[in-house]
Amino acid sequence: MLSGVRNFRDVGGLPTADGRSVRHGRLFRSGHLARATPDDVSALVGLGLRLVIDLRGAAELDVDRADVAVPGASRLTLALTDPAQGARFYHLLREGDLAALRAELDGGGGEARMIAAYRDRVLGRTEEFGRMLHALTEPGGLPALVHCAAGKDRSGWAVAVVLLALGVPEDVVMADYLRSNDPTQAHRFTRADGTVPEPGSELWSLLRPIFEARPAYLRAALTAVRTHWGGPDRYLREGLGLSPDRRAALRELLLTEA
Repeated sequence: MLSGVRNFRDVGGLPTADGRSVRHGRLFRSGHLARATPDDVSALVGLGLRLVIDLRGAAELDVDRADVAVPGASRLTLALTDPAQGARFYHLLREGDLAALRAELDGGGGEARMIAAYRDRVLGRTEEFGRMLHALTEPGGLPALVHCAAGKDRSGWAVAVVLLALGVPEDVVMADYLRSNDPTQAHRFTRADGTVPEPGSELWSLLRPIFEARPAYLRAALTAVRTHWGGPDRYLREGLGLSPDRRAALRELLLTEA
């Protein structure tokens, strides 16, 4: 386990519908690497990482800093929307007072914002996720680590996209996504004043929908795929530009033998 990197895990071992499984040691996911310790970096180097894909936006990079470099791994930055869409909202989470947070998040507002963000990721970020799939199938694309800030939302959908391309059933994709709620690995959000919201406090209750992985969020993305493309196959092919040959190459690279 890495001490300075939250929510790190190997995606290997997940089964596909045709009886194969995702190879171990090829695709990893996590929170950001800005606080990776020297021992963490040594462990990542030991995994043979060749590519680190950072999905964070500018507002987070300003606060959390860029990743600690991993020798031997190239970097690909695909700046997706910041948490639940936008630098203004990220500023509110870090510095907003209770009144402002209540106005934005109370009464289901936080969950509604997250559901909208997951839908928007499907509909409005096809270029970025297409580039990610392309990068994974290029020479030097694997082993790879995909991360955002907490390794939950943007990384959650990024890994879900790869798993869908590999033929992993949606219920298995969901189970992997929900592992980000493990209390030993869940993101510890720090406010601008250095405090961490205390469980049970009003602040914690308001922010909780933003920092949990919830089935409704991933379901919203999967529903958007079905509504707009009829299902994952057309989403991958027409939305993300994943050709049949490149999808076959991805499966060859990431799956065990049949």
